[in-house]
Amino acid sequence: MGTDRDVLERLLAGNDRHVESLPADYFADVQTSQHPTVVAICCSDSRVSHEGMWGIERPGAVFTPSNIGNQIWDEDGGERIVDGGVLYPIHHTGTDVVAVVGHTGCGAVTAAYHVATGEESPGPKGVDKWVDQLVPVVEAGLESGLVDTDADDERVINQLVEYNVGYQVRSLAESDEIPDGVEVYGFVYDFQGIYGDEPGRTYLVSVDGETDPDALADLVPEGYEATARSLLY
Repeated sequence: MGTDRDVLERLLAGNDRHVESLPADYFADVQTSQHPTVVAICCSDSRVSHEGMWGIERPGAVFTPSNIGNQIWDEDGGERIVDGGVLYPIHHTGTDVVAVVGHTGCGAVTAAYHVATGEESPGPKGVDKWVDQLVPVVEAGLESGLVDTDADDERVINQLVEYNVGYQVRSLAESDEIPDGVEVYGFVYDFQGIYGDEPGRTYLVSVDGETDPDALADLVPEGYEATARSLLY
């Protein structure tokens, strides 16, 4: 077929290294069931590592759905519903914490911003669906008074990334499909030095819909107050 097999070889060799590095009991606790402590819905971006950002090295700790723009919803017959990747661990594995994780320089938010300001969706159709779902969020952000619409595009887009995380958290926290007692956190993963000078830091931007950084600083454990930051306040 003339296909370059270099990538396939790297994948297989990488899996060899993975297998060889595992202790004998690595999967012992999760052989027949899983009870992740958190479901983290992230943007499907190759620069955003689900387990890596939390420093987790064991299986079964984080349930990891992802999609374009870290959106908590999907559509079914024209009806907007909470995505099954979020609901499954909550309803079937005892998970009672959700983390919505956006990231600086998000291409999905960038695309939705361009559509909201008059450009065409980027295509193909499978991408357009997710971008178009973000457009009303971006439009709400631009009209909210929280986003500096006179700033350069980079700042506007990163403010919209944070606004989108807060919007998704609020939507999830208010959903009838989420049982009482489930906590919803919103983070922005910063690998571009937008929030501070520690690339790879996750910044807390929402807890159950609360987005004021001073209020968030009061909610985090002692010593982590500096992780509660915002580009919107």
